[in-house]
Amino acid sequence: MEERLITCINCPVGCRVSVKMEGGEILSVTGNTCPRGDKYARQEVVMPMRMVTAVVPLSDGRPLSVKTRTPIPKKDIAACMKALSETKISAPVKAGDVVCADVCGTGVDVIATRDAE
Repeated sequence: MEERLITCINCPVGCRVSVKMEGGEILSVTGNTCPRGDKYARQEVVMPMRMVTAVVPLSDGRPLSVKTRTPIPKKDIAACMKALSETKISAPVKAGDVVCADVCGTGVDVIATRDAE
């Protein structure tokens, strides 16, 4: 039996969650104080997911903050950042506009987090 200890990041409590596995199957999740901790721990041991936030330059050199609309697999973060470094964006941009569609084939769009005129 394998046991993985994870610190839940869903809220400020930061529960230390224990996930017991055997043969790649989750047997139990303990230590969480809410259902979100259970869900997070199960996801984290199977396929860790993360939101990506970054700043990319507009064509005139001003910075534009961006983020993934939803979390992407942790393994794809480096490729996402590379794709963003190659992205060319021109103003005007509105918060929520897609600046990089389906980043790295994840099915997740990268969106602007603020307006830029």
